[in-house]
Amino acid sequence: MKTETNTEQQIVIKTKTLSDNECYRRPEFYNIWRRMLQFFVTHMFYKTIFKIMYRLEVHGTENLPDHNEYIAASNHLSSLDPPLVCGVLNKGGAFMAKKELFNNPLLRWWLNWLGAFAVDRDNLSISTIKTAMQIKKTGWVLGIFPQGTRQDPGKITNITKGFASLAKKTKCGIVPIGITGTDKPAKIPFTGKIIVRIGKMIPYSDNIQDMVDKWGYSIQELTGYQYISSKDE
Repeated sequence: MKTETNTEQQIVIKTKTLSDNECYRRPEFYNIWRRMLQFFVTHMFYKTIFKIMYRLEVHGTENLPDHNEYIAASNHLSSLDPPLVCGVLNKGGAFMAKKELFNNPLLRWWLNWLGAFAVDRDNLSISTIKTAMQIKKTGWVLGIFPQGTRQDPGKITNITKGFASLAKKTKCGIVPIGITGTDKPAKIPFTGKIIVRIGKMIPYSDNIQDMVDKWGYSIQELTGYQYISSKDE
């Protein structure tokens, strides 16, 4: 009984490290005003820049479901990836962002308005799970970078299993999105090259590792990068 009590206390403590305003989102949070702002920022501003500076190519949009009961999961190369992925989705993208970003008041205000919510990368908190469930009740799509932080191109490693656990808990499929080219800044128009490829949805299952591996191999196929499973590391 004492061990269970200590475990419960640890969960409460970890959950409270992020304020409810930054971690837990109710369905009404994802309203029309946030959707309009995100659309303007990602589809009209960033997407225009991507087309002019990086000759953006997007393939596989037919693999995006009409409903929102899926998780958009992309590899992560640079800070350009979140607005890029939001710009190719056919719905609003509610992306997880590491809690450290919310320490900056101005950045916290901006991320809140764009629909992001804070997450502890080392702990799949109760608030994170609740938010993921709430997003299903809106017209938005949950967005995740399974690698947690930016990675060097060429290999797909350091994958956390939290996204697969969320897929299982929320009963949402996983749509793999492969990105190449955002790691190479373009300073002159039409000199960069960004390619986004959207793969077929991976059905959710009770097998966490199987979903992780299917996502990894899908990203390998979409990007040409080598997937290194945690079993091979």
